[in-house]
Amino acid sequence: MTETQTVSTASRPLTERIEALLEQLTTEEKVQLLTGRDFWTTWPIEKIGLRRILMSDGPSGVRGEVWDERDPSLNLPSATALSASWDRAIAKRYGAAAAVEARRKGVDVVLGPTINLHRSPLGGRHFEAFSEDPVLTAVLAASYVEGVQENGVAATPKHYVANDYETDRFTASTEVSDRALRELYLLAFEKAVTEAHAWAIMSSYNAINGVTASENDLLETPLNSEWGFDGIVVSDWTGVRSVDAATASQDVAMPGPNPWWSEGPLLAAVRDGSVPEHAIDRKVRRILTLAARVGALEGFEPVAAQPVHVEDGVAFVREAEAEGTVLVRNTGVLPIDRAAVSRIALIGHNADQARSQGGGSATVVPSHVVTPVEGIRAAFPGASVDYAMGAVVQEGIAEFPLSTITNPSTGAPGARVAFVRDGAELYVEDRRATALFWFGGDAPTREADRLDITTTYTAPSTGTVRIGIGATGHSRMWIDGELVLDEVVGSEGDQLGAAFLNPPARSVPVEVEAGQQLAIRIEYDVVQDETLGGVLAYQFGTEPSDADPAVLIEEAVRTAAGADVAVVVVGTNSKVESEGYDRDSLALPGHQDDLVRAVAAANPNTVVVVNSGSPVEMPWRDDVAAVLLTWFGGQEYGNALADVLTGAAEPGGRLPTTWPATLEDTPVSNVTPVDGEVAYDEGVHIGYRAWLRAGTEPAYPFGHGLGYTTWSIDGVAATPTVREGDAVIVTATVANTGDRAGKHVVQVYASRAESMVDRPVRWLVGFAPVRLAAGASTEVSIEVPARAFAHWDGAWAYEPGSFTLHVGASVVDVAGTATLELEQ
Repeated sequence: MTETQTVSTASRPLTERIEALLEQLTTEEKVQLLTGRDFWTTWPIEKIGLRRILMSDGPSGVRGEVWDERDPSLNLPSATALSASWDRAIAKRYGAAAAVEARRKGVDVVLGPTINLHRSPLGGRHFEAFSEDPVLTAVLAASYVEGVQENGVAATPKHYVANDYETDRFTASTEVSDRALRELYLLAFEKAVTEAHAWAIMSSYNAINGVTASENDLLETPLNSEWGFDGIVVSDWTGVRSVDAATASQDVAMPGPNPWWSEGPLLAAVRDGSVPEHAIDRKVRRILTLAARVGALEGFEPVAAQPVHVEDGVAFVREAEAEGTVLVRNTGVLPIDRAAVSRIALIGHNADQARSQGGGSATVVPSHVVTPVEGIRAAFPGASVDYAMGAVVQEGIAEFPLSTITNPSTGAPGARVAFVRDGAELYVEDRRATALFWFGGDAPTREADRLDITTTYTAPSTGTVRIGIGATGHSRMWIDGELVLDEVVGSEGDQLGAAFLNPPARSVPVEVEAGQQLAIRIEYDVVQDETLGGVLAYQFGTEPSDADPAVLIEEAVRTAAGADVAVVVVGTNSKVESEGYDRDSLALPGHQDDLVRAVAAANPNTVVVVNSGSPVEMPWRDDVAAVLLTWFGGQEYGNALADVLTGAAEPGGRLPTTWPATLEDTPVSNVTPVDGEVAYDEGVHIGYRAWLRAGTEPAYPFGHGLGYTTWSIDGVAATPTVREGDAVIVTATVANTGDRAGKHVVQVYASRAESMVDRPVRWLVGFAPVRLAAGASTEVSIEVPARAFAHWDGAWAYEPGSFTLHVGASVVDVAGTATLELEQ
């Protein structure tokens, strides 16, 4: 898309009209435009018809200007679920769904997709990123961006670049070779710019080879000079830390006010010539161009006055989750014949408290999450579905269910939250949740010195409940007028934002009778986090019970025994996968492994459903009848799972990342800086490339996935020669050899037997999903650009000679090969 095509109502080209507006601005106004007005918006300038531009966190939904359950958002499946579909069309529809949500909430810029690579399975935001492979990531990211921007909203691929870990992410330097940068980490971003023409890019917190991202030359080359990027580079929040960043190709510093770019220091640097005004002008041109594209600039027609692709978002969530669900083991128990089962044992904490999304800034608040308990009971109306927890997964505070709390002021479900200063109420909210976040909005988070929270809790059952809080700082809690908790809680760890993303918990045990009402009052002395000014979080609810793990497993075994099928939902919790910290283990939390072994011993028809956003160890995987990897499935998770279990939908996913048997087997796993650096010493050998190089067998290889039918791939052929700038056409005949319709993903990998270059054993160069009826066949044609055979040596270099193309169902499941000659 050219600039003149982007905005076409005026007779003059866009660039000329933007230039005319730029000339109307004073130096002070130009500098002001370069930083946020507040946490989420840019500055308006009325005299040129510029309104504010509203940005919002994605990427798996759009939160909007406030993080508030009273303004719910569509909760899409995690990025790992999206990438497991290996489907451009799904990725584009996913982006479109995000854009429609953005339009509904008045958002101009969606801060996503996250397309950093799965370099290590320990990465804390693994769930939020696509894949360990740069080609799969790049193709799907470009489609996501297209879906967002065709609907008139800017997409923001992030975090540029090599931001593949959370530990010390604000200060650490990624030490990486130019070749690995180009062939892996930059390649993941390239198509989103060169093909999808992203209107924004987010620079990362980390440094790359010693230079922080917001000041790094990589923002200019290759992003601008080679790829032709003409959008804005927005910083990750607080990522601009110097005036020097203004001389780099960093365009916008968020949030505002920024201590370096907000008027004072930057304006002085422009006036004394240390930051040239032409550098400021270039940034302003890009901001105004973005404003024109999204409809924030008067006199310019936006790219889409109305969304051009709108569908039922909730239905799409259900479909997308099934498309990304990966069946990695099946002895024949799946799909379940509804008419043949009378009793199902449904077991697992995550079956009742499913994770629909990962933790951190990507979190949105859906109107409702369909749990596996709800979805499976709805799908099997003629069967008895008996539930047992089996093992505690939760860590920290879980919010009170809305059905159990009453706002004493209104009598409606919820709680009263007052912002207080010097004993006087400044502001009151009637909330419908007890996990409370203020991340922008009107609440006086900077002015208040205390929160006062009141609610009435109605116990749903008799027993001991641990009622408590999750927050750093000083909290006091009264129950029925008795002070039961008075404690100052320190932050756990020194990661910036840890208190917000992963608050420590304190609780007290309370004996209750079913239906008993408890008056709860909390006072919290507000702690100001100057690094994220105005951000505030407070949670209260219940901590996990301290029930004997053996007793819970025994109950689960009794439930499973004699059932026609046992479905065990295992998974992670918010303490395991979240922004702000990395994992230190791939083991399932709690006693879930013991639970699976015990249930499998009691019932041979045990299906294990893994509700995690990234790989976990499954030492029992060969001892159960079936294993489904379902990621974080979005708000329709339970319904999508039921669709897959019954065969109403195909488990359409293939692994976008290698699934290790144990952490110790993983060839590349380090995420912890040493002396402030994370050394990417493995070069281009990450993910399946590293596994193949090491000769170690994972639990499940990259690209693997089963379905409910069988397939064959024959007649593999390819263009015999290729030159730089051309493309190879790979063809094969694909047949559904089973008795039902299904989906297959045809994957093409390249190898080079003899080379002067340190190449991977095999690397992905193309793919295509195929859907066929039972007994049907088709010829698949996949285009592979010559760049797929190039390597970086100061420029893209082409080593002439013979390459082998491997076509099959995974990186190790090869059905046929073809050869080609790369000519000079």
